[in-house]
Amino acid sequence: MRTTTPNTPHIRGRWRRVGSAAAATAALLVAGLGTAAHATAATATTAHKVSTKAIAAQVAKAHVQYEKAGCGATPKKGFAACDALRVTGGTTAFMEKQAALKGVTPKTVKPDAASDSPTGYGPSDLQSAYGLTSAAASNGSGETVAIVDAYDDPNAEADLATYRSYYGLSDCTTDNGCFKKVSQTGSTTSLPSADSGWAGEESLDLDMVSATCPNCNILLVEAKSASDANLGTAVNEAVKLGAKFVSNSYGGAESSSDTSYDTSYYKHAGVAITASAGDEGYGAEYPAGSRYVTAVGGTALKTSSTSRGWTESVWKTSSTEGTGSGCSAYDAKPTWQTDTSCSKRMIADVSAVADPATGVSVYDSYGSDGTGWNTYGGTSASSPLIASVYALAGTPGSSDYPAQYPYAAAGTSALNDVTSGSNGSCSTSYFCTAKSGYDGPTGWGTPEGTDAFTG
Repeated sequence: MRTTTPNTPHIRGRWRRVGSAAAATAALLVAGLGTAAHATAATATTAHKVSTKAIAAQVAKAHVQYEKAGCGATPKKGFAACDALRVTGGTTAFMEKQAALKGVTPKTVKPDAASDSPTGYGPSDLQSAYGLTSAAASNGSGETVAIVDAYDDPNAEADLATYRSYYGLSDCTTDNGCFKKVSQTGSTTSLPSADSGWAGEESLDLDMVSATCPNCNILLVEAKSASDANLGTAVNEAVKLGAKFVSNSYGGAESSSDTSYDTSYYKHAGVAITASAGDEGYGAEYPAGSRYVTAVGGTALKTSSTSRGWTESVWKTSSTEGTGSGCSAYDAKPTWQTDTSCSKRMIADVSAVADPATGVSVYDSYGSDGTGWNTYGGTSASSPLIASVYALAGTPGSSDYPAQYPYAAAGTSALNDVTSGSNGSCSTSYFCTAKSGYDGPTGWGTPEGTDAFTG
């Protein structure tokens, strides 16, 4: 979680990019966002007949502008950045599809403006895409997924309530015991200072847990700053408070200190800890490089005519914008990882949706960074999603490091093998290019149910 050396692709600060989804979504037929949105889509379909080919042609026009969340600027040494990207303008694939169904001109996302309804994937989409619909309905009760972020989001609980209400999910509040927000010391009253950039990240994380494991309890642990030590202390506090599933949607450049951070903060037997692989294309990041965490890469998720109904490829917008991956310079290779060209820890293990063009719906009302409904991407979306899949699968074995679980299911129908796309250029092909079986950008693939996430 340290600053990289000057003149590397990681030194960019806060930025704004145009991410064209035209090529990536030529065949994208985006599914409905949830119960309310499905009803809208059904009505629209009845009102205006349109062919699948015509919808695909319209969706191919989609392109969006997006920016790093306010917590994503390159951090100084010893601090972390979040891995969240917020759509600020343009027309998403979902909006193009809805417009085609209705026979109207597509609307656009306006920078820093609230949308009155979602423009990204919702719970039903994610559960459908990853074979989780049944598990999400019946599993997760009594399990706690912890989210570790920096600074306070004063509106976290209220925004979570808005998201869950829109999608017809059960209440998750402090009063009913489902939701709890604490500082890195466990205090519910002495919280860090508020930060609008990290608030957007926190909303993204909370909404992804809700979308994937709606029956799970949620623990939000807020570090007093984005320093390595404070975020690591927050991870320890989450485990101390009983969470068996902990998501970390942050990271930065590797350093020789990483092995000591491993044992101080991320080595927790019996706890599934996930970490974002990064959003800056090919290259290793920490704590995704820790052998004790599940490193989560990112994909572009699109609907298709296959039996699954979805298809995925490596998320890449440009040579410096896409999912992270690579061979760690410092962390030892875990015994369950057997790829032959990386002698140390290889990133990633598994993956899930992260492309902003096929991004997820988030509700955030704190600060000026897009008040209301937003669409987010980045591996900050995929990390809490995978942590929640672990929760649906059940409590890990007390002596296990659950990062090894997907390796036991490698090559089986429990994982969707991602075989197309790359996140940059590399001398060893699988470090940056998808292929059949294991590859760096997507690991062993994406969830198809929960079988790959249990011991």
